[in-house]
Amino acid sequence: MTAPETPEVLRLDGVGLVRDARPILTDVDLTIRAGEHWALIGPNGAGKSTVLSLCGAERHPTSGTVRVLGQRLGRVEIRRLRESIGHVNPRHPLRSPLTAREVVLTGATGTTQLMTRWEPTPELSARADHLIDTLGLGGLRAATWPTMSQGERGRTLIARALLPDPPLLLLDEPSTGLDVAAREQLLETIDALHRTQPQLATVLVTHHLEELPETTTHAMLIRQGRTVAAGAAPDVLTTELVTKSFDHPIRIGRRNGRWHARATRNPAAA
Repeated sequence: MTAPETPEVLRLDGVGLVRDARPILTDVDLTIRAGEHWALIGPNGAGKSTVLSLCGAERHPTSGTVRVLGQRLGRVEIRRLRESIGHVNPRHPLRSPLTAREVVLTGATGTTQLMTRWEPTPELSARADHLIDTLGLGGLRAATWPTMSQGERGRTLIARALLPDPPLLLLDEPSTGLDVAAREQLLETIDALHRTQPQLATVLVTHHLEELPETTTHAMLIRQGRTVAAGAAPDVLTTELVTKSFDHPIRIGRRNGRWHARATRNPAAA
């Protein structure tokens, strides 16, 4: 008897996007299933963040189709769909002194600030506290956003994104602004999350292979709005394909589950 196929979480078919008469994406295909952990990698301006915005139902394609959680963009109520998508943006535009716990709770309403006269249910409060503890923020419940380090903010935003228990989590360059220690703590957090929530699908955008969690299962390389390669991470993150994506000779290696990249004058020798 054949085992049932893992359910699809996200599907892009022949997607193109044009902005101001300029093609940003051309003929992009991508299928993500439950439990897969994808990395979107490419040089600046390649179109990574644009693909992520389609995954998050924040933008519609000019051509092709996008299905998120079984719903086709253009034929679904977007606000409701976004409630089922966790999105982590290190440039979260919060300026007021909310506490870490309050920031996590804004994940229930999808707002930056706490909504006036809104009160979380006891179940929601319990889940917020559970996520805060799980992500190693137990001692920071009352810490205010302006006083938190970038690494602490990053983990708080992951807890915020997970509050509604979404099946899809998007991480937009989550290591931005982190020092090496904070980056490693964040990657350990993401790895632990992948292991404890086996059905969660994640998509992480980065420029740097060193910022990939060990638990990354799949990767897509993008160059000038087109897919260079997509599939299982070991098949995609090769010297030949990464060199092609960045148009520069880069030698790729992997040690103890972590990827690393180094420029080389002779890619054939890698």
